[in-house]
Amino acid sequence: MKHYITPTNPMRPQFDAMASYNATHFSYGFDAGVATLTLNRPERKNPLTFDSYHELRNLFSGLNQATDVKAVVLTGEGGNFCSGGDVHEIIGPLTNMSMAEMLEFTRMTGDLVKQMRLCPQPIIAAIDGICAGAGAMMALASDMRLGTPKAKTAFLFTRVGLAGADMGACALLPRMIGQGRASELLFTGRAMTAQEGLQWGFFNALHEGSDLLPAAKKLALELASGPTFAHGMTKTMLHQEWAMTLDQSIEAEAQAQAICMQTQDFTRAYTAFAAKQKPVFEGN
Repeated sequence: MKHYITPTNPMRPQFDAMASYNATHFSYGFDAGVATLTLNRPERKNPLTFDSYHELRNLFSGLNQATDVKAVVLTGEGGNFCSGGDVHEIIGPLTNMSMAEMLEFTRMTGDLVKQMRLCPQPIIAAIDGICAGAGAMMALASDMRLGTPKAKTAFLFTRVGLAGADMGACALLPRMIGQGRASELLFTGRAMTAQEGLQWGFFNALHEGSDLLPAAKKLALELASGPTFAHGMTKTMLHQEWAMTLDQSIEAEAQAQAICMQTQDFTRAYTAFAAKQKPVFEGN
């Protein structure tokens, strides 16, 4: 059987510059510091394959070293975000794998979420239509989510006989929308409507379909023009402080802020303020 999955603790490619990254299993664009990743199998509602999982995981890992990418937009073609793992290209083959191979796969999919959380760039998911399974988890792993009124988000693992515990769902979803609401979605697999997602805090905002991607790119450009070293610190602390006491968090943030105060962007901000000008940040 052909293996698409890298082993545990793989050596992953690192990229210093990703403006010209050549994606194989999705489309990739770069402009003014913003990388746009577009899942592009619209005829199937943009499902993931072993290969696309692998490439996405490696790309987000590589972003740790990418100095030119300041923010990321993640979206899908054809009026849908992502329908999850491809039924025929992933779920079918999984039924014939050994336990060791299945665990290799589930660890790799979880590592995609880890790398999304660990990369310093803010990730904005632009979600229209179907956002299901692994697609819902990629949306959840993003830092912000913009949707349309047609967005339907479903953690439908129980629909295929699996636990709602997948790719970190039981850790991430309750923190975002609350334990009771998360329990309902993970046990039933039902779709969360766009309005529910907005009311519950899953979506930051809703836009009409034609306005969705422009709104996501506008937000990403605003972040990319900001103090990107400090943005990376914010993302790191948001991630790490889940496991800290309040006293530990306050001390960690004191240290983090002292580090940011040593950046040139901090000096630039003060100089611009004193001159009654808007600061121009450079991310250092």
